[in-house]
Amino acid sequence: MAYTKLHLSTLYFFLVILTLLLSTSSKAQSPQIQDEDREPFVGVNIGTDVSNLLSPSDLVSFLQLQKITHIRLYDADPDILKALAKTKIRVIISVPNNQLIAIGSSNTTAASWVGRNVVAYYPQTLITGIAVGDEVLTTVPSSAPLLVPAIESLYSALVASNLHTKVKISTPNAASIILDPFPPSQAFFNQSLSDIVLPLLRFLSRTGSPLMMNLYPYYVFMQNKGVVPLDNALFKPLTPSKEMVDPNTLLHYTNVLDAMIDAAYFSMKNLNVTDVMVLVTESGWPSKADAKEPYATIDNADTYNSNLIKHVFDRSGTPLHPETTSSVFLYELFNEDLRSPPVSEANWGLFYGNSSAVYLLHVSGSGTFLANDTTNQTFCIAMDGVDAKTLQAALDWACGPGRSNCTEIQPGESCYSPNNVKSHASYAFDSYYQKQGKAAGSCDFKGVATITTTDPSKGSCIFPGSKQVSNITKQVVNSSHASGAAERLKFIGFSSKRPSAISWVLYVFFVVISPSLLFFSPR
Repeated sequence: MAYTKLHLSTLYFFLVILTLLLSTSSKAQSPQIQDEDREPFVGVNIGTDVSNLLSPSDLVSFLQLQKITHIRLYDADPDILKALAKTKIRVIISVPNNQLIAIGSSNTTAASWVGRNVVAYYPQTLITGIAVGDEVLTTVPSSAPLLVPAIESLYSALVASNLHTKVKISTPNAASIILDPFPPSQAFFNQSLSDIVLPLLRFLSRTGSPLMMNLYPYYVFMQNKGVVPLDNALFKPLTPSKEMVDPNTLLHYTNVLDAMIDAAYFSMKNLNVTDVMVLVTESGWPSKADAKEPYATIDNADTYNSNLIKHVFDRSGTPLHPETTSSVFLYELFNEDLRSPPVSEANWGLFYGNSSAVYLLHVSGSGTFLANDTTNQTFCIAMDGVDAKTLQAALDWACGPGRSNCTEIQPGESCYSPNNVKSHASYAFDSYYQKQGKAAGSCDFKGVATITTTDPSKGSCIFPGSKQVSNITKQVVNSSHASGAAERLKFIGFSSKRPSAISWVLYVFFVVISPSLLFFSPR
């Protein structure tokens, strides 16, 4: 009985400590939640030149399904803002260019706009920014003199409503306001715009607002073919010899977007502004175009956007500012099929207007953003209608140089039947695709393969993608049934980067105290 009293008192002591640690932990987590708002993110632009656009409520449901947490609107649509209420989706609303003159000419009009489009919805709807116009300096230069007055008037209205620390104001700019962008260290703002750019930057610095830039490596590549390699524009891995090097700073650039962002930072530095962050309000790649734009393909669009998302979530910053990663809004959520020619204008979207995916993003490992990334449930199979000779050549490559695991399609093995080249090629293609980590371009085989979300496994023939899923399931099941307190502790602490104080208390309780109680308890 003495042992029991001793260990019960020890158990009580550890439970008290655990309670204190839990309460301390919950208090300590609140600043972290606030910090998450300042972490780099990937959002999406939502244009509305779409036939059969989803209703606002269906649109919001779709955003939530896709785990999209940040959006930018090109106006301040009241129905969408209402539908966003009580969600965690953050939204940047916009002042259309055609409203700029009225707001820039009248403080009363600016105050009315803020009251109607911000105060009426905040904080139920998480409006985090106002984009004043869009590429005003380059598309509507006649309105440019009123740009900063409009921004100042809107800011004053926010101050009057005590929302100026919650809602940031800026204006999206085209990359063309920066001249001589490469090497980045030589970049500078178009001097003919200095009377507007300098006051704008001073406002952004004073209010802690970002410089909004629309940056498209696609156009840089198209305008500099033969100078800028496609791989640099698509974020593809490069050998050191293919990296772009700034001769003045000796900084190495592995992709075009980082160079464009640093060009903006150097341009600001030339005007003695060093405390304004760059927010990329638009970036993307078209998936379809006419013959004049041969690089607007689904594969290139998939590669660019997938790699861009990974790049942001890697939080590696830029060569000039590795400590600072710019957030990016993808252009865009839907194909705007009502846009005027050229064809590419209607084909920048991740989804069609009916919400089906234009292509499957490959962003596994980048959190839960964009659930249309179904790469954890995708397979690579042979396309229908391909002649047997072409398929056989692709199959031979997959099982030979491609090093696919083709054991299961040999005579007597589980996937030998049905014994035809299409079935065997599908298995070999999927083996290669899975081994390559489902990377963009790994399910092509010169155009005879396609990605599917339907598991092609049949009977005892289990495709490699299914094997991986079943192995993961098996590991989880084994972990959940593992015996021993140490194994249970591993499961509890799985998501932690390092052992917390709570984990150590649990460890001592389960591994030291619990067995002792069992051992010394009287029968």
